[in-house]
Amino acid sequence: MTTRITPSILNADFARMGQEVNSVPSADAIHIDVMDYHFVPNLTMGVPMVESLRKVTGTPFDIHLMIDDPDSYAPSYVEAGAESVTFHLEAAKAPVRLARELRAMGARASVALKPATPIEPLADILTEFDQILIMTVEPGFGGQSFLDIVMPKLRRTRELIDGTGAEIWLQVDGGVSAETIGRAAEAGADTFVAGSAVYKAPDPDEMVNELRRIADEHTR
Repeated sequence: MTTRITPSILNADFARMGQEVNSVPSADAIHIDVMDYHFVPNLTMGVPMVESLRKVTGTPFDIHLMIDDPDSYAPSYVEAGAESVTFHLEAAKAPVRLARELRAMGARASVALKPATPIEPLADILTEFDQILIMTVEPGFGGQSFLDIVMPKLRRTRELIDGTGAEIWLQVDGGVSAETIGRAAEAGADTFVAGSAVYKAPDPDEMVNELRRIADEHTR
């Protein structure tokens, strides 16, 4: 199983966003959180920021849409240069149709679940997605503590993915750090979003490599 580390710029210095994105050359992708003050109680960057950042880095963009009506807005992020777009199951009106639209545009399609949302409704349609994102905090703000109560769902999701025989990435987002990434890796995650742990570190890129090392040690 390949370990992927995708730093979240939600915890970066917004006044130096171009430099912050390029401060983690070892990252597999840059995780960009988009919030609309409706689906979650926070407001962050949108399409213009993605377009601007695309001009300064070739690192893949992993967009996480925490917004109402992703069915209407998700495709615009592919047009802005994103390689992967995640939308929430709780917000999408037609998740399969949206995933197919994103894939048809050449992007990876990913679906996210809040901590209390069960994975079972997706069991029969997992192959419609390239990635499943399991939130290990309530979405909306960076710097929250990792919720261990999500571990059973993470393990169940890994079992379901393995049962398909397809290459579907299993991502975790929320409270991922050197202290928690091992538990998530043992539960079956292979792709890790880390915000505060990376961008609050003295050397963000060194932390990316340290997180990868720890996850690799705990990958089953």
